[in-house]
Amino acid sequence: MYPLEDVNKLGTIMEIEKLVLEATKGNKTALEGVAVAIQDNIYYLALRMLVNPDDAKEATQEILIKIITNLSSFRFESQFETWVYRLAANYLITEKRILNRDPGLTFEMYKLDLESDLQDPGELQNNSEYQVLLNELRISCTMAMLLCLNPQHRMAYVLGDILELDHAEASEVLSISKDNFRKQLSRARAKVVEFTSASCRLVCNHAKCSCETKLTGAVKRKRVNSEHIYFSASTQYTYSEVKESLLETQQGLKSLVLHKSINNYKCPVELSTTIERLVADGIKTRNI
Repeated sequence: MYPLEDVNKLGTIMEIEKLVLEATKGNKTALEGVAVAIQDNIYYLALRMLVNPDDAKEATQEILIKIITNLSSFRFESQFETWVYRLAANYLITEKRILNRDPGLTFEMYKLDLESDLQDPGELQNNSEYQVLLNELRISCTMAMLLCLNPQHRMAYVLGDILELDHAEASEVLSISKDNFRKQLSRARAKVVEFTSASCRLVCNHAKCSCETKLTGAVKRKRVNSEHIYFSASTQYTYSEVKESLLETQQGLKSLVLHKSINNYKCPVELSTTIERLVADGIKTRNI
């Protein structure tokens, strides 16, 4: 007997693969259904890899088009979700346009930035959106931290610790051995834990940088803008809730909790509309 959650997942897998089969036969409704089923996962993966929502949206569109136009190459020899993640991961790691936009951050550079221009929040505390701004800073800073990892280690960390793919599936996504994936994930995790344990006061009380003391400078530099709140607008966790949760978390797990306390952001509505239009206008699947 399958556990109930496994039965539900199995049913979902079968439904998606049925849609895939129909889509490869030219059924546009099924093709649109496939795009809808996978777009949120692709967008979230792209967002955690690239951080910038506009870059993630652009990458998601390109990945979706690549998947849709090459749908007939899926041989039903693995789970469709695994195949989707494989195409998405390969694009995000190897695409020249993506690599050219990489800021080339290192943990040393990021630490220096975090520890600069720290000051009391002062009048900002009286702002009605003070907690929202803190949360926006908390999320954007946590996500940007992963840019200090090279793309391969960043992808391993996102797949293994954030999306929680098991090692067998993650290694299949990356087309590497399970041992190689474990090594990449272990190295990435060690770097993230080392950095947050030394540089983030949400994780370590002795760290210099806190969201409260960093906020004023971040607002001045437009890194956080009350007129353009994105990350905190739809998050399920408030800044205070995350801070309280981390106080109660074992030290060895704090870095992971910090990174997991970020919403599974959904694909932007306008991108969904674009994909629907492309499907309606006649994107055709083809063999590669």
